[in-house]
Amino acid sequence: MSNKRSSPTAASAAQHDVAAGMLFALAGFACLSVGDGLIKSLGGSWPGSAVAALRYAFGALGLGAILFLKEGRAGFRLPLPWVQLARGFSVALATIAFFSSIFLMPLASATAIQFISPMLTALLSAVFLREPISRGALLASLLAFVGVIIVLRPSFVDLGWVALMPLVAAIGMSWLMMANRQASGSGSVLLMQFLIAAIAAPILIAATAIGHFSGFEPLQVGWPDDHTIMVCATVAITASVAHMLIYIATDRSSAATVAPMVYVQILVAIAIGVIFYQDYPDQIAMAGTALIIASGLYLWSRGRA
Repeated sequence: MSNKRSSPTAASAAQHDVAAGMLFALAGFACLSVGDGLIKSLGGSWPGSAVAALRYAFGALGLGAILFLKEGRAGFRLPLPWVQLARGFSVALATIAFFSSIFLMPLASATAIQFISPMLTALLSAVFLREPISRGALLASLLAFVGVIIVLRPSFVDLGWVALMPLVAAIGMSWLMMANRQASGSGSVLLMQFLIAAIAAPILIAATAIGHFSGFEPLQVGWPDDHTIMVCATVAITASVAHMLIYIATDRSSAATVAPMVYVQILVAIAIGVIFYQDYPDQIAMAGTALIIASGLYLWSRGRA
């Protein structure tokens, strides 16, 4: 009798965790779009790599201070070093690519490309985590890629291969989702967020230095003005909160469940773009975005089933 009574309770608890994970993910992805809107206000006055480096340097210092106050020296650990390195590298790659892209194209368009991350997560999870993948998931991935091509159409004509940077950012976010799942339970949420910033910051600083000394004019770095410093510090706070919420979400449910929640970003991104930057997405771009969203929702519904 006790087993029969415990099963519904366990199922109810599992459903509660999934629902809570989805809500945490929604809040996290919405915070990311708010930060993206602030970054776009810099208008390319600083290279994307430099903006990302300063943002994560602020994040590492702030999170490190909080971690020390809460857990002392004992709180600074490095569990699963290779997984943590993968998390830091994934974030560094995604941030450079995305920050650079929003300087060059509408915020909504760059954000829409990232919507392919659920399909990429499913595909990459099948390859690297040995998770099964169905024909439906493969079909959804194909349709999502078609949607990406439609959204990229005008930007690719104007910018060339640079327009693919949001796709690189989506790949980085997919890697992060899988690495978060591997790191789940290896440390406190605060430690996990400190490690991702502390590892990403030196990677981003190195990338900024390479760009500066390459001689390529758009990658030259000067001393930041007060507005740049203020924006990077603010985004360090909003993005750290966002990544914390996303990490909690993946810890409570799964990467495949959390990933579709990224769709809330398009609503926030469109609103910010229209209100502050007068970026109105055209009908063809919206059709491509709708195709990506439909593919992701189909993939998510099959995962729930």
